[in-house]
Amino acid sequence: MVFRPVRTAAEGYGQCMAAKRSAGILLYRFEDGEPRLLLVHPGGPYWTRRDLGAWTIPKGEYEEGESPRACALREMGEELGAAAPSLAVEELVDLGSVRQKSGKVVEAWAAEAEFEPAALSSNTFTMEWPPRSGAEREFPEVDRAEWFDPDLARRKIIAAQAELIERLLERLAG
Repeated sequence: MVFRPVRTAAEGYGQCMAAKRSAGILLYRFEDGEPRLLLVHPGGPYWTRRDLGAWTIPKGEYEEGESPRACALREMGEELGAAAPSLAVEELVDLGSVRQKSGKVVEAWAAEAEFEPAALSSNTFTMEWPPRSGAEREFPEVDRAEWFDPDLARRKIIAAQAELIERLLERLAG
């Protein structure tokens, strides 16, 4: 387990916390012999105007003792909705892990599958919005999904996750 120092007063100066860990799946398909990669855009007011460098693979946090692969499959279903492809654990190709700028470690797998972005029906979360208003609003975890060619996907995805694209493309070429 990875530890990072906590520097905010709310969390307690000088204490250590385990880095957050997420697991996700990079879906791919082929169009005219070329790979296309499925990325999702985070929902909620903080992401509304962000595009380049904001997209991600469908993923979510897992707890100590939970299987990262099982978490990746669960999160894909929660973020894509009922139309998410049905995948078996043994179909997943290990892409390893990457560390994001926030310190979060993302473990990832890839799978070839179909998904229609128009069928997206993400789960939701509730937060106070606007800040300090006392009003609770509900937002989708993912507000859109899209298939991208590798070059555009590299620009759209969170910087640290671009390495996952490279790893998948190496496997597909090999």
